[in-house]
Amino acid sequence: MMNSRKGPAYPSHSDEETKLLEKTAIVMQERNEAGLDGLVGGLDSVILSTETDNLVPAVFELLRYTGLSITEAFYDTDSQSYVLGVQGSASVIVRSRTGGTNPFIPANRAQRTGHLPNTRLETFTFTTPDIGQYVEIQRRRGVRFLTDSPVESASCSFIQTVPSPFTGNSLGFIEWKAGKKSYVPQGGTAIFPDLAKPAAVHLVNIGVLDHAATRVRAQDRSFAILEFLNLTNYHYDFGVYVKSLNSITSVARREDKDFAMVFTSGITPFSGEAESGPTEKFIQNYGTRVHHIAFRTDPIEATVSCLIRDGMEFLLDIVGSEQEGLRQIFSEPSQHTLLVNEYIQRYGNFDGFFTRSNVEKLTEATGRQ
Repeated sequence: MMNSRKGPAYPSHSDEETKLLEKTAIVMQERNEAGLDGLVGGLDSVILSTETDNLVPAVFELLRYTGLSITEAFYDTDSQSYVLGVQGSASVIVRSRTGGTNPFIPANRAQRTGHLPNTRLETFTFTTPDIGQYVEIQRRRGVRFLTDSPVESASCSFIQTVPSPFTGNSLGFIEWKAGKKSYVPQGGTAIFPDLAKPAAVHLVNIGVLDHAATRVRAQDRSFAILEFLNLTNYHYDFGVYVKSLNSITSVARREDKDFAMVFTSGITPFSGEAESGPTEKFIQNYGTRVHHIAFRTDPIEATVSCLIRDGMEFLLDIVGSEQEGLRQIFSEPSQHTLLVNEYIQRYGNFDGFFTRSNVEKLTEATGRQ
């Protein structure tokens, strides 16, 4: 059984997975019947919000410790933003609000986040070939968006959902128009980026976004996964249970080589610091939020050595091996974004996405945050 402590009985791992798979099959059938299949593509970008004083340090940190480079910068009436990218990857939009309301404030409140009330990875934005049709269908299904209609600019149409009650995240959807691709909004002003990327050779080894992992409460795991599947064209792949750490790592994928969405939760809900494990403890401290973003890195060992020499600190040593098909490592969390950087190298034709031993060691390391 999941929980050997006194209290309510929880279903076995196999029973829980069976029920989740049954529910995901229903979601995918309903998605098809609603006409949503093919209306959502891959990940286009993520939106990361910081405090105003942390905007430039957060951008420079990404320039210094990833392969990302600035592709454009702009400001509008409510925010200033930098867009970072690397070939073949989703963009990372880092912004700070200068006005307006922040709908993520309730999700951002937690024991250790009071000094960073506007800081979180807020939005995962996916492409769509027909944003009008997508919004019309989802509104009929009860999905709520932050705006009454898509926001138009010279380059694109964009809309995003209200923050999720299960993850605190929003999902955005973008339809690109013909011509030059630009994230500058209508009425926004493009500016010359005032930050230069360090000329470090090892940064070319750090490539595309591989996955991101959101921490969700044990009781909300299925709701979070099903909500994500309802809004995208992803499918649920598998879950890795680590009973000793009261943790489940669940993976949703679109295509084998595509960006994956990961949900990490407790097996049983939080019941105390000592017994609840690092995942539920993280949520108590920081709330439900994205814990880390992972960058494909090759070669990982030499690159991590260079990052360490450049001042980056890590929660553990590299785990995994080439023989197992996978090596990974977690950085210390950023003081400017609260995010952990994961560096991951995949070998050969390994298609398991994760290994149980790596998941266990990485999960245990998050307890040191």
